[in-house]
Order: sequence, then structure tokens, then C-alpha cells
Amino acid sequence: MRKRILFILLSSLLVLLAACSGGEEKAESSEDKALAPQSDSNEVATEESEELANNSSSGEAKKTAPTVAVERMIIHKAILSVNVKELDKAQSNIQKKVEQFGGYIVESNVYQEDEQTSSGKMIVRVPEENFEKFLLEAEGEAAKVLERNVTGQDVTEQYVDLESRVKSKRAVEERLLEFMSKAQKTEDLLKISADLAQVQEEIEVMVGKMKYLENQTSFSTIEITMYENRVVVPEIDSKELNTWEKTKKQFATSMNSLLSAFSALIVFFVGNLPVLVILTAIGILVYFVIKRRLRNEQKKG
Repeated sequence: MRKRILFILLSSLLVLLAACSGGEEKAESSEDKALAPQSDSNEVATEESEELANNSSSGEAKKTAPTVAVERMIIHKAILSVNVKELDKAQSNIQKKVEQFGGYIVESNVYQEDEQTSSGKMIVRVPEENFEKFLLEAEGEAAKVLERNVTGQDVTEQYVDLESRVKSKRAVEERLLEFMSKAQKTEDLLKISADLAQVQEEIEVMVGKMKYLENQTSFSTIEITMYENRVVVPEIDSKELNTWEKTKKQFATSMNSLLSAFSALIVFFVGNLPVLVILTAIGILVYFVIKRRLRNEQKKG
């Protein structure tokens, strides 16, 4: 009987000792957690920020394509080459139609090659919904369509990809901002700031590309080259005839020629008068000598 009571007392003592040792271990573990340094949490935040910044691209790649139907984004462009009757009038009409359809002119030039040939080039942009209507109106201004080329570039996939990447980068940006607000070490703060600046720069680049694609798809571009071939008919200009003036000029010229010739003769005879007198006297003398000889020969015969 005594042995049984002793056994019960020893068992109760062992149970009490085990319970006390378990309580002490729990207390020690709770104290260790309470006394742990706060720098460990900063290090964990820094490591997580590095992992987010370095693996953001891999996270984007793992995202699946959206299953929701997306409106197609098409960049339309047209090139027109036409013959027109009047270049100035055609350009003016096209400018009015651009304003009517809510577009704007990017470039407008006129080239004058010669009196019979001139050309013009216009680059305009109109809203996408008015693209086909404006194209028909522009062709209506032509006497003949020489070339018509319409192209469309689908950028839907590119835009959706940029949109998903921006969302992913926004999430990374929010996490980095959260870590920055909790960081206590200067080194951790500088590291997170550098990662945040890089992520924000990437977001700005992608948002810029998205805005460019939105602008290109919301407005279509049309390049119009116009040629004008004219037949120039010369007009009779009475001012260029000047009949009376030309007659007086010709008469004066003729009189001047006669007076010049007469003056030259007078100068020649008067200037050479002594020589002419001598030559005339010699001529007369020779004439009489020859005439006398002829008479003598006749008498002898």
C-alpha cells in the first residue's frame, strides 16, 4: 500500500516538473521575439525591394494575355497622287475639307517647275472615324487619280502589352514606396530610392509610347500630291507693237544713212580736190595727145 502511494506521488511530481519546464521555454521564446532588433525588418524590406525590382520583368512575362475582347487599334495611312485642273483651287478646297472633318494640316507646299507644269504636296491628319469619308472627298477634287495606296498597321497587341507592363510597374512602385516609408537605415533608404527612380523612369517611357500609339490610331495620315499641267496660250499685246515709234525710228535710220553717205562723198572730194585736179589735168593732156596722133596717122594714110 505504501509503495502504491509513493508511486502516485512520484508520478505527480514528474508531471509538475514537465509543465514548469514547458512554460519557461514559451516565456523565453516570447522574450526573444520581443527583444529582436528592428534592423532585421529593414533588411527584409530591402531584400524584398531588390527582388521586386529585379524580377518585375519575369513577373510580367508570367502574366497571361487578357481574355476580355479589346477594341482593335489600327494606324491608317494613305498616299494619293492626282492630276488637278487648278492647283490653287484644289488645295484651298482640301484645306476646307480638313477643317470640316476636324483634322489639321501638317505640311503644305507648292512647286513651280515651269510655266506649264506646277505641283503641290499636302500632308494632313483627320480623325480615324472620318478617314474613308475624307479620302473620297479628296479624290473628288482630282481630274484623274494616278495613285492610291492605303495601309493599316495593327498595334493592339503592342498597346495591351505596354498597358500590362505599366500596371505591373505601378505595383512595384507602390511596394517600393511602402518600403521607403518603413526604412530606418540610410543605406536601405538610398537603395530603395534608386530602385524607385529606375521603375518610375521605365513607367514614363512606356506611358509615352502608349500616348504616341493613341495619337497615331485616333488620327489617320493622308499624303496628297497634286499635279497641274497647263497649256499656255500667248496673248496679243498691242503695247508691244509700237508701229508708229518703230516707223519713225526706221525713217530716221535711213536718213542718217543717206546723210552719212553724202557727207562721206563731200569729205572725199573736198579733201582730195588737189589730187583730183592734177589727175584731171593729166587725163585731159593725155587725151589730146592721143587724139592728135590719131589725126596725123589718118592724114598719112
